Amino acid sequence: MVVAMDKRSNVKGDPGAGGDRKKEEGFDPSAQPPFKIGDIRAAIPKHCWVKSPLRSMSYVVRDICAVAALAAAAVYFDSWFLWPLYWAAQGTLFWAIFVLGHDCGHGSFSDIPLLNSVVGHILHSFILVPYHGWRISHRTHHQNHGHVENDESWVPLPEKVYKNLPHSTRMLRYTVPLPMLAYPLYLCYRSPGKEGSHFNPYSSLFAPSERKLIATSTTCWSIMFVTLIALSFIFGPISVLKVYGVPYIIFVMWLDAVTYLHHHGHDEKLPWYRGKEWSYLRGGLTTIDRDYGIFNNIHHDIGTHVIHHLFPQIPHYHLVDATKAAKHVLGRYYREPQTSGAIPIHLVESLVASIKKDHYVSDSGDIVFYETDPDLYVYASDKSKIN
Repeated sequence: MVVAMDKRSNVKGDPGAGGDRKKEEGFDPSAQPPFKIGDIRAAIPKHCWVKSPLRSMSYVVRDICAVAALAAAAVYFDSWFLWPLYWAAQGTLFWAIFVLGHDCGHGSFSDIPLLNSVVGHILHSFILVPYHGWRISHRTHHQNHGHVENDESWVPLPEKVYKNLPHSTRMLRYTVPLPMLAYPLYLCYRSPGKEGSHFNPYSSLFAPSERKLIATSTTCWSIMFVTLIALSFIFGPISVLKVYGVPYIIFVMWLDAVTYLHHHGHDEKLPWYRGKEWSYLRGGLTTIDRDYGIFNNIHHDIGTHVIHHLFPQIPHYHLVDATKAAKHVLGRYYREPQTSGAIPIHLVESLVASIKKDHYVSDSGDIVFYETDPDLYVYASDKSKIN
């Protein structure tokens, strides 16, 4: 294939028309920013760094009470008219619970490690996420955000890895809605080109000193899994599927969609880095804020993501204030999210469009952009006709 390159030999991939427009306007999103991370930190008000265990716990109580109330109402009425509404609402609350456990993993929930660990295990085990396994790999994601090889979450596939995948695997990865169901598989097998399991203490994801932590989290996960099986024998598998199983699937779709959109699907192609061009600041500036309408408060402002990625120790309830204060420093490196209506329908379009065109990056070059496989959706029969 022919790889388009700009004047700098280490930049590969085609930023597209959007990239050309930015150059015309005198802005290159892959250029070194004129500020340092300390400048951003200095702009954030002091109160944004304060963690309140009581306030954090109040969100936990709120979400757990909402989950219990929804489940009780659904079982009581047991109406096929209401079940779909229950599934959508409960799946969204499962996602909100994940976000609170996510704060525990970052230490933004409180300054008390034991509280973070206990609450994180309870919340994440309930939704079948191995807390420490996820926490450690997610830490790797934050420490290497925007790095082609070292990032952990929704990383771009180098062209060689992509081309070596069976066509069926590529179709599964890049055909909506299948990628939005990938999270359980990721926990077990990670992404193509990477090895390891979030459940295995001896996985390459973890240091030897972390093995006991992984064993603890896997045990907690197993207890929840066995509990669900026991409930299936007591109340029947269909009842457990309706009350827990379908909301779990909705939660997985929320998680995959939101985490994907944090790093993909902007109107203009954004760079990925490797080698000497990568830095913590440049990688963090490739993340994207999103407006989720009525869901912003429900899922704890997780869409306010740029500042979170640069400073994950800031509690979720201070992210909006911190972002407002830092915008003047970030300048055009901050991409104002498109204002959403009550339901963020516009993000579905962004998600689908990105998955259809953002397939792989060049095997070489320290600054790369996503490229498109024009033959991905051409079936074998169509290819034979073309040939």
